[in-house]
Amino acid sequence: MFAQEDIARAIRIRHHIHENPEIKYEEHKTASLVAEELKRLGYDVQTGIAKTGVVGLLQGKEKGPVIAFRADMDALPIVERTNLSYQSQIKGKMHACGHDGHTATLLLAASWIAKNKEHLKGTIKLIFQPAEEGGNGAALMIEEGVLDNPKVDAIFGYHNRPGYEEKMVFAKTNSAMCGNDTYIITIKGKSGHSSMPNRAIDPIYIAACIIQQTQGIVGKLKSPLHAGVITITQFQAGTADNVIPAEATFTLSIRSDSPECRSDLISNLENLIKGCCLPFGADYTIEHKYSIPALVNKPQFVDIVLKAARVVLPHHRIEKIDYLPTMGGEDFAFYLNQIDGCFFFVGNGQSSYLHNDDYNFNDEILHTAASVFVGIAKHYCF
Repeated sequence: MFAQEDIARAIRIRHHIHENPEIKYEEHKTASLVAEELKRLGYDVQTGIAKTGVVGLLQGKEKGPVIAFRADMDALPIVERTNLSYQSQIKGKMHACGHDGHTATLLLAASWIAKNKEHLKGTIKLIFQPAEEGGNGAALMIEEGVLDNPKVDAIFGYHNRPGYEEKMVFAKTNSAMCGNDTYIITIKGKSGHSSMPNRAIDPIYIAACIIQQTQGIVGKLKSPLHAGVITITQFQAGTADNVIPAEATFTLSIRSDSPECRSDLISNLENLIKGCCLPFGADYTIEHKYSIPALVNKPQFVDIVLKAARVVLPHHRIEKIDYLPTMGGEDFAFYLNQIDGCFFFVGNGQSSYLHNDDYNFNDEILHTAASVFVGIAKHYCF
């Protein structure tokens, strides 16, 4: 399907992006590279959407649907330890989630679509998005009109998935990835000497009580038919060995597979905090720092993706799964809350897991993932 020189070019681009990672809303060089590549291929290009986002548009001679494909571009604030020949040259920043591969994948698919433009019926919109990692870049791109002018009929994206067979293509109907809500909780007590806790209000003890009881929310207040988890990811309190501090702050991450599960986990959170603070006379604040919804695939669009994949990849393992492949979140969910589409997965093989300092995107799956995008394009527009 793809010329060898196009595959080799996509791999070189991937390695270059990997060497030069940029974190959320700083993807200026990556965006410039993407824009230049799209222009070379003959796309109409728009830049600066959601600060650093890029859109490539290709319109056929005949009318047809507007189909969007999305890739994320941002890296993570992680020190890389892969010892690759193209390891990150920016200390403390790393493509530890494979967004370099996702970007290169969509550029590879873009090359095939451009070469076959004379057969295109409709419009292909390629969305290169910033800030998937904790920046809600998808939401900002939607706010700035990425799904309009022309209005998108359906959108598709993917993620590489370590631990799954290399080049395996799979998707899940309904809840396919979890939503993520992050809260910062501050317990406000009263400082005092460690030898006289009765004269203080110990925020560390109260915070510890809350942290333990969050697992009761997961185990006793959430339906066992839904997947959800509460994790404490940060805790700060105190500066001296013999002083009970006045405040303790912790960060709490809630993952939920559906709006119902989210409600089960969140609705009693403040009651729990209030109940633990009240007996000791402590006060508290709750800051809702970050939120993305659960990612939900409509069954008919999962079927379209898998059918299209089987046409272009007849010898690959292609499956519809009935279990959550991850409790992780993905802001592609914002797109699916607005329009139809599907988010699918491609096995990365037995690599290190995502967000690890020795993870690397598998170049062998570039062709596979790009082929799925082309298959979807063929289904709708060729």
